[in-house]
Amino acid sequence: MATVRTLLPYLWPDGDPGAKARVVLAMGLLLLAKLATVYVPVIYGRIVDALAPKDSTALLAIPLGLVIAYGLVRMGAAVFGELRDALFAKVQQRAVRTAARRTFEHLHALSLRFHLDRQTGALARAIDRGSQGIQSVLRLAVFNVVPTVIELLLVTAIIWHLFDWRFAAITFGAVVSYAGFTMSFATWRSRIRRTMNDQDNDASTKALDSLLNYETVKYFGNEPHEVARYDAALARYERAAVRVQVSLNLLNIGQAFIIAGGLTLIMLMATREVRGGGMTVGQFVLVNTYLMQLYQPLGFLGMVYMTIKQGLVDMEQMFHLLEVDREVADRPDARALAVHQGEVRFEGVQFGYRPDRPILKGIDFTVPAGRKLAIVGPTGAGKSTISRLLFRFYDATQGRIHIDGQDIRDVTQESLRAAIGVVPQDTVLFNDTIRYNIAYGRVGATQDEIEYAARSAQVHDFIVSLPDGYDTRVGERGLKLSGGEKQRVAIARTILKDPRILILDEATSALDTRTEQDIQAALRAVARHRTTLVIAHRLSTVVDADEIIVLADGRVAERGRHAALLARDGLYARMWALQAEQETEPEIAD
Repeated sequence: MATVRTLLPYLWPDGDPGAKARVVLAMGLLLLAKLATVYVPVIYGRIVDALAPKDSTALLAIPLGLVIAYGLVRMGAAVFGELRDALFAKVQQRAVRTAARRTFEHLHALSLRFHLDRQTGALARAIDRGSQGIQSVLRLAVFNVVPTVIELLLVTAIIWHLFDWRFAAITFGAVVSYAGFTMSFATWRSRIRRTMNDQDNDASTKALDSLLNYETVKYFGNEPHEVARYDAALARYERAAVRVQVSLNLLNIGQAFIIAGGLTLIMLMATREVRGGGMTVGQFVLVNTYLMQLYQPLGFLGMVYMTIKQGLVDMEQMFHLLEVDREVADRPDARALAVHQGEVRFEGVQFGYRPDRPILKGIDFTVPAGRKLAIVGPTGAGKSTISRLLFRFYDATQGRIHIDGQDIRDVTQESLRAAIGVVPQDTVLFNDTIRYNIAYGRVGATQDEIEYAARSAQVHDFIVSLPDGYDTRVGERGLKLSGGEKQRVAIARTILKDPRILILDEATSALDTRTEQDIQAALRAVARHRTTLVIAHRLSTVVDADEIIVLADGRVAERGRHAALLARDGLYARMWALQAEQETEPEIAD
C-alpha cells in the first residue's frame, strides 16, 4: 500500500489539469463499459423470454428490438473499453516517464560514495524494472482487477434485486472462493517456478562455461565429466519443470471444481424456481450467463496477481532509490560561485571515507591564481582525494576549502563544477561520435569551437584523417581509440569547457613514454593562464610546477620546487631516484 500511495501523485499530478481530466474521463468510461457489460445478460435473458411465446407477432417485433439493443450494448461495452484505454494511455506513459526521470535525476544528485557502493548495472535495471512495474500495475490493476471487482459488485446487486439474496450469496461466494484459491495457489507456484528458472540458468551457465573452455576440456579429456555435469543440471531442471506443470494442472482442477460447484448450485436453485413459476427461462439463462461472464476474466487471475505483485516489488525498489538522502547537498541559501582570479586554498582539511580510517589529516596549501601546484606521494597518500574534495564529490569532515575566498560549501555545486575542469587518468568516452564527446564539454558548441578545441589538444589532424572524421563513433567507453587518442579527446573536451581551474589527475600515467610526451605538450597548452592542480605519479611530469607538495600519511611531508626538493634529499628525492632506476632497467634489458 505504501508503494501504491507513492504512485498516486504520478497519476494525479499537481498543476496538470489535463492529466486529471483524462483520469476522470477514463474512470467514467470504465464504469460505463462495466454497466454495459452487466446489462448484456439482462437483454439476452429477455430475448430468450420473448422467443418463448407462440405468438408470431411477438416473435418478430419484440426480439428484433431486443436483438438490436443487445448488439448496441455489446458494441458500447467494447467502445467504452477502448476509449478508456486510449484516454488513459497518456496518463500511464507520463507516469512512467516522470517516475523514471525523477529517479535518474536523483541518482545523478547522489554522492560518489553511493555510486561506488552500488553496481551501475543494478541501478539501471532497477529503473527499467520499476518503469515496467508501473506499466504492469496500471494496466492490470486499473483495467483488469478494478473492472472485475466493479462487475462483481454490480452483478451481485442485480441478482439480489432480480431474485433473492441466496443467488447473490452463491454468486459472490463462488467468485471470492475462486479468486482466493487462485491467488494462494499462484503464490505457491511462483516458488516452484523460481526454482525451475534457477535450474535452467544453472544448466545454461554450465553449458556456456564448458563450450567457452573447449580447449581446456580437450586438454584434459574431460568431455564425459562435462556431459555428466550438464546432464545433472538438466535433470534438476526436469524435476522442477514437471512440478510446475503438475501444479498448473492442480490449479486448473481446483478452478474447474469451484466453477462447476457454483454453476451447479445456481442451476439447481434456478431450475426449482422455473418449475415453481418464480423464474422465467430467460432469467435462468441470465443467472448462468452472469456467472460465466465473471469467471472469464478470473481465468487469468493467477497471472495477473503474480504480475501485479512483482510489479509492486519492482516499483518499490525504484521508489526506494528516491528516498536515499543526498550526502552532499546545496545549502538553502547557496549562491553561485564568483570566480575572479581562481585562487584555491585548503585550510586544515581532514577527511576519511570511513570514520575509522582517516585519509587526510590536516592539509594546508594555497594555489595562487594562474599557478601550477603538483601533488605527489605514494599510493594511498590521498592525492586523488584532494581533487574529489575540491570538486565536492565529498565534503571535508574538518577544515575549509576556498576558491577566491569563498567556501565551496556555501556555493551551488553547479557553479562550482562549472568553474573546474578535470582530465582524469582513466578517460571514459560515451558510445557516440568524436564530435559528441568533445562537445560534451559545452553542450551546444559550434563546429568551429569544437575544431578549435581539437586543434589545441593536437587531435584535429588525427580526426580528419578518419573516414568519418568527427562523425566517427568511438565505441563502448571509447575502446575503438587508443589510450593517447582518448586522452587527447578528453583534453579537447576540457578545453571546450574553458574552466578557470584545472585538475590533471594522473592524466598520463597509463600511457607509454612517447605518447606521454606528446600529451604533456597539449596539457601545458591547456594549463596556461589557468590555476592548475596536477596529481602526478610520474615525477618527470611535474618538474615545471610552481610548487610541489609531497603527501605522506595524510599530511604534507615536503613542499617546494623540484630542484629544492631534490637538494633536500628527503622523500621526494628518494621517489625521484627510485623512478629513475625503474625507467633505466628496461633500457638495460633492451
